[in-house]
Amino acid sequence: MYSYPHDNGKTAPPEEHPAPGPPNNNPTHLYTPPRYISSTMFPPNNNPTHLYTPPRYISSTMFVQVPSTTRQWSTGLCHCFDYPANCVITCFCPCITFGQITEIVNRGSSSCLVNGRAYGVLALTGFACLYSCFNRSKLRGQYDLEEAPCADCLVHFCCEPCALCQEYRELKNSGFDIGIGWRANMDRQSRGVTVAPIVEGGMAR
Repeated sequence: MYSYPHDNGKTAPPEEHPAPGPPNNNPTHLYTPPRYISSTMFPPNNNPTHLYTPPRYISSTMFVQVPSTTRQWSTGLCHCFDYPANCVITCFCPCITFGQITEIVNRGSSSCLVNGRAYGVLALTGFACLYSCFNRSKLRGQYDLEEAPCADCLVHFCCEPCALCQEYRELKNSGFDIGIGWRANMDRQSRGVTVAPIVEGGMAR
C-alpha cells in the first residue's frame, strides 16, 4: 500500500499485473518456435548425454566379394612347340590358323575360308591383330579364361603368332578337332564323342 503525498493519506489503488500463464495467453509476448531439435530427444541406448551422429559412409565389410570364376589357360603363351605342325603353319601362314580358330569360336556361322581371307586382307593393312584380338576376347568369354598375360590387344599386337597358337591349343585341349571344322565336330558329338562344352553367358574381360 502506498500513500499519495497530496491525497491526505489516501492510499493508491493496487497495480494491475498480468495474470501468470503460458506465452500463448499473453498477446504482448512474441513466441519464437524452436529452430532445431535437440539430439537428446532421440537418445540412442537411452543415454540422454550421448550425441548420435549418423554414419557418413558404408563400410566395405557390408559388401560380399564374389570369387572370380575365370580359369587359367591350359598352356602358356610361349608353349608353341607343344604342337610343332601348328607352330610352323602359324609362322608362315597365320591366316589358316586364324580361320580354323574363328570357325570354332563363331560356332560355324562363318567358314574357315572366309575368316582366313578376311585376316589376309587385313594383314596387308597392318590391322589384322585388331581383328584377331576381338576373336581372342570372344574365346575367353565362352570358356571363362583369364585375360593373361596382359590385355588381349597387347598380346596380339606384340606376339600375334604365339597368341594364335595358344588359342589353337586351348580349343584342341578342350576336345575339338580344329582341322575338321565346327559341323564335323558337332557330328562327332551327336555320335557320342565327347567335345568340350561351351560356357553360356561368359563375359569377355
